[in-house]
Amino acid sequence: MKKAAVIICAAILAVSCKQNTERQMYKWPDAKAPVAEIKPHTRAIHGDTVIDNYYWMIDYFAKGPDSTKVVDYLKAENAYTDTMMSGTKKFRENLFTEMKARIKEKDESVPVFKNGYFYYTRTEDGKEYYKYCRKKGSLDAPEEILLDVDKEAEGHAYYSASGFSISPDNKLLAFGVDKVSRRQYTIYVKNLETGEILKDAIANTEGQAVWANDNQTLFYTSKNPVTLLSEKIKRHKLGSTAADAVVYEEKDKSNYIGLDRAKSGKFIFIYSSATMSSEISFVDANTPDAPFKVFAPRMKDVLYEVAAIDDKFLIRTNQNAKNFKLVECPLDKTGAENWKDVIPHRADVLLEGVEEFKDHIVVVERKNGLKQFRIRDNSDKEHYLEFEEAAYNAGIGANPEYVSKTLRYNYTSLTTPSTVYDYNVDTHEKKQMKQQEVLGGYDPKQYTTERLYATATDGIKVPISLVYKNGFEKNGKAPLLLYAYGSYGSSMDAGFSSSRLSLLDRGFVFAIAHIRGGQEMGRQWYEDGKLMKKKNTFTDFIDCGKYLIDQQYTTKQHLYAQGGSAGGLLMGAVANMAPDQWHGVIAQVPFVDVVNTMLDESIPLTTNEFDEWGNPKNADAYAYMKSYSPYENVEKKAYPNMLVTTGLHDSQVQYFEPAKWVAKLRTMKTDKNVLMLHTNMEFGHGGASGRFDYLKDVALEYGFLFALEGISK
Repeated sequence: MKKAAVIICAAILAVSCKQNTERQMYKWPDAKAPVAEIKPHTRAIHGDTVIDNYYWMIDYFAKGPDSTKVVDYLKAENAYTDTMMSGTKKFRENLFTEMKARIKEKDESVPVFKNGYFYYTRTEDGKEYYKYCRKKGSLDAPEEILLDVDKEAEGHAYYSASGFSISPDNKLLAFGVDKVSRRQYTIYVKNLETGEILKDAIANTEGQAVWANDNQTLFYTSKNPVTLLSEKIKRHKLGSTAADAVVYEEKDKSNYIGLDRAKSGKFIFIYSSATMSSEISFVDANTPDAPFKVFAPRMKDVLYEVAAIDDKFLIRTNQNAKNFKLVECPLDKTGAENWKDVIPHRADVLLEGVEEFKDHIVVVERKNGLKQFRIRDNSDKEHYLEFEEAAYNAGIGANPEYVSKTLRYNYTSLTTPSTVYDYNVDTHEKKQMKQQEVLGGYDPKQYTTERLYATATDGIKVPISLVYKNGFEKNGKAPLLLYAYGSYGSSMDAGFSSSRLSLLDRGFVFAIAHIRGGQEMGRQWYEDGKLMKKKNTFTDFIDCGKYLIDQQYTTKQHLYAQGGSAGGLLMGAVANMAPDQWHGVIAQVPFVDVVNTMLDESIPLTTNEFDEWGNPKNADAYAYMKSYSPYENVEKKAYPNMLVTTGLHDSQVQYFEPAKWVAKLRTMKTDKNVLMLHTNMEFGHGGASGRFDYLKDVALEYGFLFALEGISK
């Protein structure tokens, strides 16, 4: 017994030494943070006067006199961040190598069959991008490389190829290219028989082109070069030197517009949609020169989407149906007065989408916050494809063939890598086509996922999905990273991340708060987190954090928050509202200067967002927006440790929002906690374009968290 006790004590001592080695508190360098110049700018509206000391930072975007000074300031902030994180440099390099090593470099997507060809992408060892390929008729046929993106991207810091569209005769490829990361694509057309890139380069587009059935006519979305709004749909004839015809022009600046082609190939659709209303126009794909016809005129607070099958249109709409319903109408009588219910509205089920096939449809529904597929044939016989994990994400995959008995779908969870399945809708047979391979011996059984419900301030139950490595104990000692988005009705479903394993394997719990502003629990969930109810999003997140502390998943000293873009607004708001609840906050490309941005209609996407945030030219909207906008509400008080990231060429949230916010925080905060701003000087909203470069950003974020936790390896 004595010998055993000695062995146990030695084991405890060894573990203790290991923990001490790994938990040596990081010593932040005694570096001096940049101090931004103060240049008072007055904003006066609705009888309210506000002095903005850092308004001048817009000048790089606005091409103003202080443009160079802005870049110099951002570079100074980068240098400061590099200094502060210098002690973690080797660790971050190791993290990058560790995360990259889990990714299978030589890989291939599951081939998708369309119009006689199997299409797929493949990646090669050491390459950042991919090759877009096809094989005719059989996977044993010779490979055609349609576009070698690895080769095309050479010499470019950023390169994005998008919107691949094959002509109906399989001879031409239209694709969009963005070399700056502002989502302004030039469309090119490649002759797949000769390899020639045609002279038809179409600049300043959304990147996607839709073919008419004559194989000579392309429709595309043209953007305003300043505001980046999608303003016009144009028609282009290959080889023509004449100006492209405008077939549709959107007059309402709050609407996004775009194009689609019916899976059956019969119609081309133009869609125009704001947050609360939409309108669709269509034309026969065989007569592309004919005028587009309005499907149903836009109606106040009515959204609708259209799918074409052989003898009718199917319409997903929220007309008198908050959670949406499915209706149908004849091909020649498309007005709303002709719509007939197929699947009526249900208060407890959100109807998210419809995938059409010749002999059946697949309806994507969300119940209790989780997705399910409802499969219905032409005789109205139906069944459900359901999933069993506590938290997961499932979505319709690539199904371009109209005549098919196979549904391709994607599935993932916090512990299940992304998996592609083919499901036979007649036999109900499910076949796994591919699962993301995680190199290094990943075992999902070593991790546990849970679904919890926090009670919000107003009594609403807010779902939380979380994952941790086995061995975790609910004693309040574990670090926990809480993530959320909470805007635009975008649901943040639980999904797998191989890079996240680097967090979990070092003792972190990772959690997703499914807060209002998303659509996880139905349309009302979204509407209760927007406009004049936006603060529900923030209080929900704070309440989720409190719940996780109360349940001893973590403590304030080990609780971290992360969100990006509109989720970065969330980070700014909760840092103002509950600064002592978080040990650290990561705000990625954060939308934090809400009032000033929404007042400036020259800033990209502003007018598209009025239905989400409100128009501050309205006094009530202005007052409410100002009451939560992070930049407006920075106060003299202690703030948590913070890492803020942005991109100089960001077209979604301009760089000057986080830059101004950080500058103001520096002058106001009373604590000695770390505040760092990292600007990627070459990229935009989505970060790097390569397969692995983004991991350097992840390594920076994890390095920040690990430094705060004293984890050094």
